[in-house]
Amino acid sequence: MDFVFMLTRADRTIANWREVLDEIRPLKLTHVGFKDVGIAPDAARELAHALKATGATTYLEVVSTSRETAIQSAQLGRDIGIDRLLGGTDIDAVLPLLEGSTTRYLPFPGKPHDHPTKLGGSAADIAADCARFEAAGCAGVDLLAYRATEAPPLDLVRAARRVMKGTLLVAGSVDGAARVRELEDAGADAFTVGSAAFDLSFAPGKGTLRAQLEAILDAAA
Repeated sequence: MDFVFMLTRADRTIANWREVLDEIRPLKLTHVGFKDVGIAPDAARELAHALKATGATTYLEVVSTSRETAIQSAQLGRDIGIDRLLGGTDIDAVLPLLEGSTTRYLPFPGKPHDHPTKLGGSAADIAADCARFEAAGCAGVDLLAYRATEAPPLDLVRAARRVMKGTLLVAGSVDGAARVRELEDAGADAFTVGSAAFDLSFAPGKGTLRAQLEAILDAAA
């Protein structure tokens, strides 16, 4: 599975991302992203360019709770050349914004709400959204499985996998190797980790960010 390292903590982009990029550069991570909360547009552009310079596939996750700010974030992602735009639910507004660009869209299925984000919706709801999104031209989905409030997380992953061929990325609260293994067994293609790496909790006893990321890479291999 692909591991997407998110430069985020508690659903916000970290302020010291420049220092973190310097620290983790030797790992040559191939998938790195950030969120639209906690970072100004000019800094987001700078961060996107810094990630591109490393050769990584870039991700911007939209966690803004209003429709207006979510659309603004989607437009920002397109303008700064993000490879994968994650999150949001308004595909009718976002997909036209991305036409002609190289940015691919993976929206949230289900009913995301609050900040940090929680996910409402049954397995049937998730499956219906995934099928609809793929039919509309989305590249996949950004599934907040472990933030679910109405269904077991892995039931949501399996329901999504049954109805879609695109990228099934699971984001939020992937906090240990056991969850990585169960996600792979359930059919996920990729997962994100942010807070669990910065909190040094993904691999207890490994006391540096770099050691945490090495453990995550091992789990994903």
